[in-house]
Amino acid sequence: MLSLLGSGFIFMGHAPQEFYSVPQAILSAQSRPLRSPAELSSIITTVYERIERDRHRNCWIYVRPIEEALAEADALVQRAEKGEVLPLFGVPFGVKDNIDVEDMPTTAACPSFEYVAARSARCVESLTAAGAICLGKTNLDQFATGLSGTRSPYGACSSAANDLYISGGSSSGSAAAVASGHVAFALGTDTGGSGRIPAGFNGIIGIKPTVGLVSSRGLVPNCPTLDCPSIFCNSIAEGRLLLELIEGFDDTDPFSRQRIASSSPSPRKFRFGQVSVGHLNSFGMPECNELYGQACARLSGLGGQAMQIDFAPFAEAGEMLFSGPWIAERHAAISKLLDVDHGDLLDVIRNVLGAAARFSAIDAFAALHRLLKLRRQIQSIFEEIDVLVVPTAPRPFTISEMMEDPVTLNSRLGYYSYFANLVDLCAVAVPNATLGNGMPMGITLLAPAWRDHALLDLAERWLPDGKAALFDLKVYPKAAS
Repeated sequence: MLSLLGSGFIFMGHAPQEFYSVPQAILSAQSRPLRSPAELSSIITTVYERIERDRHRNCWIYVRPIEEALAEADALVQRAEKGEVLPLFGVPFGVKDNIDVEDMPTTAACPSFEYVAARSARCVESLTAAGAICLGKTNLDQFATGLSGTRSPYGACSSAANDLYISGGSSSGSAAAVASGHVAFALGTDTGGSGRIPAGFNGIIGIKPTVGLVSSRGLVPNCPTLDCPSIFCNSIAEGRLLLELIEGFDDTDPFSRQRIASSSPSPRKFRFGQVSVGHLNSFGMPECNELYGQACARLSGLGGQAMQIDFAPFAEAGEMLFSGPWIAERHAAISKLLDVDHGDLLDVIRNVLGAAARFSAIDAFAALHRLLKLRRQIQSIFEEIDVLVVPTAPRPFTISEMMEDPVTLNSRLGYYSYFANLVDLCAVAVPNATLGNGMPMGITLLAPAWRDHALLDLAERWLPDGKAALFDLKVYPKAAS
């Protein structure tokens, strides 16, 4: 294990109050001892060896030359010696290849779309300014349209836990790269689960912020009203630091939102929504439902009170993402970038986008009105609970299974995730347990917008970090085999 930086849950009531007057996680990171130039060089060399070892996993689309990464590490040492504060000093990270990184190619997993970015996305700028080193661009479902990680001309990305199984998508390479120990953390994006499902299938943490909390400037648009950058990491302490570094209003991004005051904390007790048995769906793998039940029992032991909730409005809202007019927004965003009849567009993506023609402006407004009614129902549910807990995904699928039925199985993967951005929730996906086939299964904690740090507090109780060093380069148990 390589270390880069050395060594009360919030009850969501209704009284407005900011959670952090100062960025405590950033201050904590700044007090960590810095690595020597020799240590940084050794770490970078090691991760490049791991990337080469795991090429079969198809985590990466572009990896910058190692000489560039080493030169950047040397430059960081000089910045630190001059007294510059670098809370992410020398930490290697990856970026999903629909997010711009200056002087690196962006493809969105479509070769003919490739361009070299003149400027980094705002979230990337924040991380590199803090001293992190971007190693390259990670694989994804083409134009971030998918939840499997198999819809890429650069190869299907496999889970770090079992190479026969999907990594989940669309942020497939980012999650697998973190779980494979190639990087300490990675950026993804999340429209309908892309920042959560890959975390679940790779045994790591996935943070999906409130839409608009993190600027989307520099992202290749998918559904611009729903898109948000996401974070993959190995500990809640890391996730808290990273979120504090990249969050904030951006007046150059029309989809950025001013943060509303969060709600008042309480140290121990909380109420969590549990999906009733009648709405649980593992699509033929009942042991996944059993693991979810065990997770809910454990949450009760942490001070939670389980409340059976009606999952129907969440499920109905989720169905709108691909069976409603929001597919037209996806078509509109992508068609501005590339002719949807272009030969480099995968057939499965072209077919998904082709459904947009079925929807009229009348359909769009009817769906929006229905969604607003569902949002109101869901707001009422959150009057009775503090957090909703769901399986991160119903079940894992093998790569071969996904290739045989890419549309149906992809839709099943989104059963517990599609609704989140449509109904304005934030989410944290955390590991839960492991199936007999070696695949990890996670749970996701969800709460209304702007309660992101409350979720991180609960997640920290679920996964206590103890005195673990920040930004260890951890390798999932089966990833090196």
